[in-house]
Amino acid sequence: MRIGVNVPNFGPGTHPEHLAQWAKTVEGLGFDLLMVSDHVAVTPDVAKQYPAPFFEPFTTLSWLAGITTRVQLGTTVLIVPYRHPLLMARMAANLQQLSGGRLILGVGVGWAKEEFAALGVPFERRGKLTDEYLRTMRAAWDDEADYGSGQIPVWVGGNSDAALRRAVRFGAPWHPLRFTMPWFTEAVGRLKTIADEAGQPVPELAPRILLKLTDRPVEGPDRKAGEGTIEQILGDIEQLRLTGAGTVLLDPYLGDPDETLRPEVAWQALATVAAHRS
Repeated sequence: MRIGVNVPNFGPGTHPEHLAQWAKTVEGLGFDLLMVSDHVAVTPDVAKQYPAPFFEPFTTLSWLAGITTRVQLGTTVLIVPYRHPLLMARMAANLQQLSGGRLILGVGVGWAKEEFAALGVPFERRGKLTDEYLRTMRAAWDDEADYGSGQIPVWVGGNSDAALRRAVRFGAPWHPLRFTMPWFTEAVGRLKTIADEAGQPVPELAPRILLKLTDRPVEGPDRKAGEGTIEQILGDIEQLRLTGAGTVLLDPYLGDPDETLRPEVAWQALATVAAHRS
């Protein structure tokens, strides 16, 4: 199993030096994947969760590709309707070449209505636009003489049934975000049913879970995967592996933007996980 890290590319403590140190820490601790998130316009609905400054993912990952040598790079998740599909195809193909083939493109439909309005993109069409744009991007990557990257790995992000159907339709790994383990088990069952009904293979699993390390066990039905003692977190990762996940992405951002001013706390939690990896 591969284990990756969702690196915060937003908030008051985010600047080039911290991003560089994040990359060196993730790679130095032996993690397999480094991912960042995506917003274009930090509208009020976005700022409540992901305040400025916000470092654009393609630019950020291109820079981090030059700082790292081994770790894979990706998006969790790129909001597909925000950009022209040929622009995304070009940027992703260039990044794939510049990084030595290390890119994984996690994609999603988006949720911030005010951001959609600011960009002039119809919110109610975001699902159809995502499907259309993904098909266009894959067709562009087939043009080896121009784009030169070949097909780039795509993960379909989202926790809705529409995301499950999209993962099946595109034959791409499903990338659910932050959940409880009972929910995940039930959702995997729905994914298998959707795949069977469509006559398609069941997609691979590449979940993103919380990383919230505590001194005492966290109990109760609302405990998120990745929340609790190191034993609980390792148990969640093992259960995900047994369920079929080939990659698990750890998300150490707990929701307070001031955390970005103190990344050492997250780095210590990651170091604890790294020290216990078998």
